[in-house]
Amino acid sequence: MDFKQCPLKYRLRTVDRIPEPPARPAVRGTLVHAVLESLYGLPSGERVPDRAAALVEPAWRHLLEDRPEVGSLVPDGTLDEFLGEVHRLVRAYYQLEDPTAFDPESCESMLEVRLADGSPLRGFVDRIDVAPGGALRVVDYKTGRSPGPGGEHRALFQLKFYALMMLRLRDVVPAQLRLLYLSDGQILTYRPDRDELLRFERILSALWAAISSALRTGEFPPVRSWLCEFCEYRGLCPEFGGSPPPYPGPPSQVEDLR
Repeated sequence: MDFKQCPLKYRLRTVDRIPEPPARPAVRGTLVHAVLESLYGLPSGERVPDRAAALVEPAWRHLLEDRPEVGSLVPDGTLDEFLGEVHRLVRAYYQLEDPTAFDPESCESMLEVRLADGSPLRGFVDRIDVAPGGALRVVDYKTGRSPGPGGEHRALFQLKFYALMMLRLRDVVPAQLRLLYLSDGQILTYRPDRDELLRFERILSALWAAISSALRTGEFPPVRSWLCEFCEYRGLCPEFGGSPPPYPGPPSQVEDLR
């Protein structure tokens, strides 16, 4: 959640809409997601490791066609190394799940909903599974490493966000939400209950009220943390000697709570 992490980052990304340059880990993650989406487009019996491996290079070519700028992240002579990283993550997926054993309801779905107070929620869900008895499972792939001790808070926030959206869209509490960490083969599982999600809904409503206030006043203070090391907006941040551009005023529409 950008605003929760750093209000200034939220402003620069969501209000000013200053683009962030592509980063190699993010592009690698995009490619792995594309491969797994294509994998689940095949009949279940064909979702074997060799077939998944064969999807990597076509996915890379398609990504280059859509976003030619990502090619600069893979210098001449290093493509095999980069695609090798993608192959390793795709192979690691098979240690966590057997994709031949079930058919998902959907992959790479965009969900949108407004809470009763008008707070807008939007999220992209990697996969939604529905069991024969109707039980709902939401799955998200992570190409980085699993969080260390004390670092699960952000991951659980994301899972609760998905669970609340499913509750409001379908009036169903998901039976299970899973984060699959392909880099180190870990699975983080969350089983929500309705009362917990209703409490979380109140937290999101309060967060949206804080965002709405900041949009009116233009007050988006920076918050310094270890995450600053990975922020593409450091050059515009007063914490690092930079200056953000003049506040452009509230946009006509802020599309989602993030």
